[in-house]
Amino acid sequence: MSKRPTIADVARRAGVSKGSVSFALNGRPGLAQATVDKILAAADELGWRPSNRARSLSVSKAFALGLVITRDPAVLSSDPFFPAFIAGVESVLSTRGQALVLQVVMAGESEQDGYRRLARDGRVDGVFLSDLRHDDPRIDLLVELGLPAVTLNRPDGESPFPAVILDDRPGTRAVVEHLIELGHTRIAQVAGPPAFVHATARTTAFVETLAAAGLEPLTETGDFTAAGGIEATRRLLALPKPPTAIFYANDRMAIAGLGAAQASGLTVPDDLSIAGFDDSELAEYVHPGLTTVRADPFAFGEAAALTLNQLVDGAADVPDTELPPAQLIVRGSTASPAV
Repeated sequence: MSKRPTIADVARRAGVSKGSVSFALNGRPGLAQATVDKILAAADELGWRPSNRARSLSVSKAFALGLVITRDPAVLSSDPFFPAFIAGVESVLSTRGQALVLQVVMAGESEQDGYRRLARDGRVDGVFLSDLRHDDPRIDLLVELGLPAVTLNRPDGESPFPAVILDDRPGTRAVVEHLIELGHTRIAQVAGPPAFVHATARTTAFVETLAAAGLEPLTETGDFTAAGGIEATRRLLALPKPPTAIFYANDRMAIAGLGAAQASGLTVPDDLSIAGFDDSELAEYVHPGLTTVRADPFAFGEAAALTLNQLVDGAADVPDTELPPAQLIVRGSTASPAV
């Protein structure tokens, strides 16, 4: 078996010192471009790549980015957002020889301890800050720890970090306007947890859109889980005047609510229109197909990784990134209310 090529082999092939190879491969200044090109060509010819461990020792980098998620690990795979978001992140990291360090924290455990561990152990060069809360204490913590960060959407308080923004409000307004145009006047929402900035944004858009049409909002609070969607649906259907349409703040609750409505003897959409948010993989394949709002978590992850790497690479002023807003996707789960 032929031995793996080394940095010394690259140096001999290019006719330079090992130090010059290190400079060229780590992007350090001081070499003529012709020399850099010769070294890169020699490395390609030999099929040589520096190990991440060697790179981290030479430039004091971990070559990894961090993501701390508060979720039950058993249900993370069915989450409508994070698997696609992580795939988008990995599409960038894989081209840069970086890794994603994922910490899944159970509800009730300290997320802040997760960030402290990442910083203390030097395991990451920066982190993604997801599930923003109102007056989020993690922003001050990351400043204190000296960890570069990108926030997923814009915080409601001051933040020194760039944000990658996907505006939920146009999609929310579009789905409510769609239900109003169909003739619904008793429209309910199963909202996400009010502690989350993005859940509040969807609720605000829902309430404002109904108010503009002269309609009263009806809201039940869910927790973005299937069980929460079922319980909220049952509460709404038990009202003396139940809604004729329900908008759910994510597809997981909407699909569970659709099942709960059908189990109670209702036909969707003849007796009850149902709409969700995310356009997750199953939305098109449930029966009837789910009317929903299409976000693009893969593009979200890709943009977040590119933005965070600008910070990690030392850019002084990294701007916010605005993604195209979420779009309404109409399927068979919504129709005009029964007369």
